[in-house]
Amino acid sequence: VSTQSTALNETFYVGNVDEKGKKLVEASYECLQRAIASVKPGAKYRDVGNIIQKYINTQGFSVVRSYCGHGINQLFHTAPSVPHYAKNKAVGIMKPGHCFTIEPMINEGGWGDTLWPDDWTAVTTDGKRSSQFEQTLLVTETGCEILTGRKEKNGQPYFRD
Repeated sequence: VSTQSTALNETFYVGNVDEKGKKLVEASYECLQRAIASVKPGAKYRDVGNIIQKYINTQGFSVVRSYCGHGINQLFHTAPSVPHYAKNKAVGIMKPGHCFTIEPMINEGGWGDTLWPDDWTAVTTDGKRSSQFEQTLLVTETGCEILTGRKEKNGQPYFRD
């Protein structure tokens, strides 16, 4: 029996969120959708970061550089690495059967981050808000399948409920 992993992340609104916070969440979701739209056989992994950063820069936000999307198979975090920022040095071309995540972390302020002492919780270095969405994708012959997409409401993210 073979075991496969997946990864999924979504930002939720908590309490009364101001317009700038809503814009941050919407922009982080939109950049993920734009990146997913580029996934197909022959696409370069490094181009994902160009798509994300180009859009996020127009929204006035920044992209964390310390974390990246990753391959998923019997190992959880494996090749390929899928950086979410422009001018990265990721290698590889997408091929049918490749399974990986795209999971940009988008910050309200600068792109810097730090870890809390638990070695798991990441926060912005400037104390400003951050938003993240993640999906696990499978490259198909013609594009990709979102393996972790919400089954209800045509895949709509929960923050739009």
